[in-house]
Amino acid sequence: MQQELDLERAYHDACRAALDRMVEGAAEHVVTGEDVSASGADAEVLGYRLRSHAKEMRELPEGPLFFGKLDFETGEHAGQSYRIGRLRISEEPTAPPLVVDWRAPVSRAFYQAGPDDPQGVAVRRRFGWAPGSRGDSADLTGLEDEHLSKGEAGTGALLTHEIERPRVGPMRDIAATIQPDQDDLVRAGLADSVCVQGAPGTGKTAVGLHRAAYLLYTHPQRIRRSGLLILGPNRTFLSYISEVLPALGETGVRQTTLPEEIGRHPATGTDSDRTAALKHDPRMAEVLRRALYARISTDGIDALSLSDGTYTWRVPAAVLARIVEGVRDEEPPYAVGRERVRGRAMRAVQLQAERRAGPQPAAWTRRLERSRAMSAYLDTVWPKVRPEEVVAGLLTDAGVLARAAEGLLTCDEQRELRWPRPPRSYKSARWSPADLVLLDEVAGLVEHPEGYGHIVVDEAQDLSPMECRAIARRAVFGSLTVLGDLAQATTPWSARSWGTVLRHLGKPDAAVVPLTTGFRVPAAVVDLTNRLLRHLGTDVPPAKSYRADGELTISPTRDVHATTVAAVRRALAHEGSVGVVAADTEVTGVRAALKAAGIDPADPDQLGARVAVVPASMVKGLEYDHVVAVEPAAVAEAEERGLHRLYVVLTRAVSRLDVVHSRALPF
Repeated sequence: MQQELDLERAYHDACRAALDRMVEGAAEHVVTGEDVSASGADAEVLGYRLRSHAKEMRELPEGPLFFGKLDFETGEHAGQSYRIGRLRISEEPTAPPLVVDWRAPVSRAFYQAGPDDPQGVAVRRRFGWAPGSRGDSADLTGLEDEHLSKGEAGTGALLTHEIERPRVGPMRDIAATIQPDQDDLVRAGLADSVCVQGAPGTGKTAVGLHRAAYLLYTHPQRIRRSGLLILGPNRTFLSYISEVLPALGETGVRQTTLPEEIGRHPATGTDSDRTAALKHDPRMAEVLRRALYARISTDGIDALSLSDGTYTWRVPAAVLARIVEGVRDEEPPYAVGRERVRGRAMRAVQLQAERRAGPQPAAWTRRLERSRAMSAYLDTVWPKVRPEEVVAGLLTDAGVLARAAEGLLTCDEQRELRWPRPPRSYKSARWSPADLVLLDEVAGLVEHPEGYGHIVVDEAQDLSPMECRAIARRAVFGSLTVLGDLAQATTPWSARSWGTVLRHLGKPDAAVVPLTTGFRVPAAVVDLTNRLLRHLGTDVPPAKSYRADGELTISPTRDVHATTVAAVRRALAHEGSVGVVAADTEVTGVRAALKAAGIDPADPDQLGARVAVVPASMVKGLEYDHVVAVEPAAVAEAEERGLHRLYVVLTRAVSRLDVVHSRALPF
């Protein structure tokens, strides 16, 4: 064993030296590229690419350069050995690699091969590295071989150790531990939209991020040209996952929240729960469409007269009305329709001019179609409009709303929608988060937004139909990776089935793939949360756990704060992070009790903190080695789907869960 370790450490040193030369070479290419003789545009593009590559190489995170090895016995790679790592390392670009990228086709056997199907692999080796290793060869502490061609599987000790390693700081990549069903999802084709129904701890977020990295590796030009977007539920969650893609060698990917992606204005207003739910209702899409296109009118239209200085050309009102109605029937985006009306009216003038004096020059056409008379005509029949004008008009004018909502919304619903104190104009409006969704809907009707080649949507179970439509507009020609868990759906508008979500996302035929084996949540916690799952009324299969370890403690008490302090102190005797999760209204009291006991807890966005106090509404997507869940009944009663929120809270524990309660447990 020691001899093998020494050989692998020496190999790692060679890989480190080769990587250093790759980084130096990238920098040298930037210098030599400046002397390349080419056109200005070509030189600029080349320089940008070389500088970007050099920057990416310089910013590669520190860490071990490989985590696995494959020795092939048969097949295309018979007699070959490959180390598997997070990026390709070679002496020269054309030389055989010292380390193969985990996304390369040959690497798939590392994740998929087994005793029943060795896929030509004689031995699969996993390497054990010291926690937090920065890539020093001395940190290589162990190795484990699986002789697949002999039908033997290893003990899985290194794999288990990696999965169970304490969770402190940002989320880590799982390139070393991807399981076969996860690998199938990661390597799905660019054109395939996939929905992952993942039980807590099944790695669905990691699967989505690794699929993004895989697509960037497999289709670099197409993805970088069309863009790749990661949508998370909040900024805390995005901070938590922010280091995964850079660790896999991918930088520059846009990671944001949907409100930030669609936000045309700061969200400074508020809505009641009922009003917000109405604004997220899919019926609003048709209400907004009617309100926008109601601005088009041919009532009282006059003939159009255009003068070129020598002759005045006239288009009869009836012809103009037919042009407007014809364009409207085609249902183009609103701004496109306005230009079509302009073009067809101008064409009617051109035909007259051609019959009288022959074809006219392009300058003549441009001058007339941009004339005041043409603009006045367009402003009468198909006026310019801003989304803010449409939404503000709808939410302030009862008559406008009644006409647009006829047959769709009741009178009570219309009253609920209207602003109680209308602003003087849309320019002074205080837009609520739900209003931003309405504005994006109208903006999409006016002019289609620029889309992405692929979008990864996490915590998708909480999306409203109108939010789904906002994403769908940005994925018309791209694909989606939809990640979520219906059991963790906590918003009032959360869907009960993935079919509904996918239909609103514009991908009704996307495959829904369940992940049920949890690698994060221990069996003791999963057994408890499966009891709660039966009360949620959600068609979700019970979870299973890969892990037999873990602790569950139920602590009934009359003094919740004192028992919480004691639970945190017990947790601090162990390695790892501690998350104290309570109903939002209870957080201040819990924090004060901990501080009074000499424990200074951090806020949830302070990644890497030893102890954090987290409101239940913010804990989704996060994980802690030890979770202290404070008064579950208060969490369950705090909102309409409080039991679902409690399910989220209880499944944040990676190793130990302590439930502190003075009231009856909801489950």
